[in-house]
Amino acid sequence: MKGQGLVLINTGDGKGKSTAAFGAALRAAGHGMKVLIVQFIKSPKWRSGELKAIQKLENVEVRTMGTGFTWNNEDIESAKRAAKEAWRFASEKLVEGEYDLVVLDEINYAVRYGLLDVDEVIEGITGRAEGVHVILTGRGAHPKLIDLADTVTEMVEIKHHFRMGMKSVRGIEF
Repeated sequence: MKGQGLVLINTGDGKGKSTAAFGAALRAAGHGMKVLIVQFIKSPKWRSGELKAIQKLENVEVRTMGTGFTWNNEDIESAKRAAKEAWRFASEKLVEGEYDLVVLDEINYAVRYGLLDVDEVIEGITGRAEGVHVILTGRGAHPKLIDLADTVTEMVEIKHHFRMGMKSVRGIEF
């Protein structure tokens, strides 16, 4: 018997939420599990190092479905449509049970900024197929999602080189 599968959340203001989820995806893939990563905010133009590496694995599928949304440069309606389409795809995959692990990358942002309804997300996660593990990432995880989760990790920034005027470092931040 597979059991329900775990729900994990990586949240907080510190660095490493998506990176930790990609690490878990890599671990699962190494054990022969099928993995799906759905990116809710990043656009297909964003090509991080972890994305380039993990896409080479046969048992990992990545769908980058966001618009690159930020409050400064994006039409909220376009971002909302993209998030809803990403959720429609992800929720179907959760129910089908084809994947052992589904990573909902940056979904916490989509919920936090009203691009997705938290109750719909909870319904999709609780209605998933038996044995499917789910990881949600992004700052500001909704309290209802935290209540639902089996494990919640909060990344806390203690010190960051950005604060000293340094730029993003290839291979470290992306």
